Amino acid sequence: MLTVLGFAMIATFLVLIMMKKMSPIAALVLIPALFCVAVGQGAQLGDYVIEGVEKLAPTAAMLMFAIVYFGVMIDVGLFDPIVRGILRFCKADPVRVVVGTAVLAAIVSLDGDGSTTFMITVSAMYPLYKRLGMSLVVMTGVAATANGVMNTLPWGGPTARAATALKVDAADIFVPMIPALAMGLLFVFALAYVLGRRERRRIGYLTLDEALEPQSETVLVAAGGGTKRSAGGPDSTGTGATGPGATGPGGAGAGADEGFQGLDPNRPTLRPRLYWFNAGLTVALLTAMILELLPIPVLFLLGAALALTVNFPDMADQKARLAAHADNVLNVAGMVFAAAVFTGVLTGTGMVKHMADWLVGAIPEGMGPHMALVTGLLSLPLTYFMSNDGFYFGVLPVLAEAGAAHGVSPLEIARASIAGQALHMSSPLVPAVYVLVGMAKVEFGDHTRFTVKWAALTSLVVLAAGILFGIV
Repeated sequence: MLTVLGFAMIATFLVLIMMKKMSPIAALVLIPALFCVAVGQGAQLGDYVIEGVEKLAPTAAMLMFAIVYFGVMIDVGLFDPIVRGILRFCKADPVRVVVGTAVLAAIVSLDGDGSTTFMITVSAMYPLYKRLGMSLVVMTGVAATANGVMNTLPWGGPTARAATALKVDAADIFVPMIPALAMGLLFVFALAYVLGRRERRRIGYLTLDEALEPQSETVLVAAGGGTKRSAGGPDSTGTGATGPGATGPGGAGAGADEGFQGLDPNRPTLRPRLYWFNAGLTVALLTAMILELLPIPVLFLLGAALALTVNFPDMADQKARLAAHADNVLNVAGMVFAAAVFTGVLTGTGMVKHMADWLVGAIPEGMGPHMALVTGLLSLPLTYFMSNDGFYFGVLPVLAEAGAAHGVSPLEIARASIAGQALHMSSPLVPAVYVLVGMAKVEFGDHTRFTVKWAALTSLVVLAAGILFGIV
């Protein structure tokens, strides 16, 4: 019964948000609350929620102060050279823009933190997508999938969890998987190229000078590649402003110049004299995070306070900067705490355990010698529908035990288990994905509908490459 209700709860949540019948926050709170009552454990709802909040509170704190920190860095102009450099490299060509998004997300993912990756990638690429009228869900989908492949780094989390759960060395898991992960990353770049070609056919592209030209009028990109200018207005969205990412306040139709203000060389918040201080502070912050000198929430709290104090010593300016980023902070923090209700109910009621046990029990006896393949396939839905902790510490040991009975080594099981991470990074249970869609002003349902199929295909490429190379 709990197994059926668990799958029903997840399916209900996904259907409602993808059909835009409920907002993600409302769905994350109300649906698990109703199902908790349905399983007869309504009296324990408060305990489940508090337990979920306690587990995710550090993540919420980290995201809140990380948004403030990187928001200030955007305000003072730290990323302006990056944006202009990427724009010149991309030459206002949608193909290069999308491929550049994948490359940037992959490089920044080396720090091992998805939230940081998404904040930097969106900060750099969002103005360009808006200016060219490109689909914003292409940006979020490519960034999330590239980060998912890179999330398998030993300091990224999943590999370390697999090593801990199966008592093996993380290097023995990761190093042999490098060829398979490289194939996955190459697939993401190829996917970015294909999506970029599709965007180019849809909107054409501006010349470099036109894209960089500051102007008060909206630039519309015709389907044939020509440009058309208009003073704006309700009827001036044009062909280039349509598409999956152009709906709502974050769509391209909202006015290209609105999203291009990140390149305004005259905005009053710029601090050119403090550029190297801000760059050094950011490098030091990321280095401390990788070296784990302090907990990540503490690092971002200290970094945000220092960035505000040095760049905006006047109290009124500090309040103005905090107010400017309040929407992003509230949306993301609210989403994380709402997700705590979902995860708390899933775990507390025992739904996750029953779902995992059912899936493991459904494996045919004849598949025993192929448990590595089974583990890789199961990692896609299981790491999407449950947390990494739940999968690696709850399910993986059972799969490894079943594999050992048929001569499959724990290392093969562990390597196969990280194949699903490309899909995992777009899970509604991953707090970082709300940073991505929030900063990009993309509906979570739109992101899910667009990204899941490509992310799942990327995970399958990683798994297939692992099998082909004899790694798993």
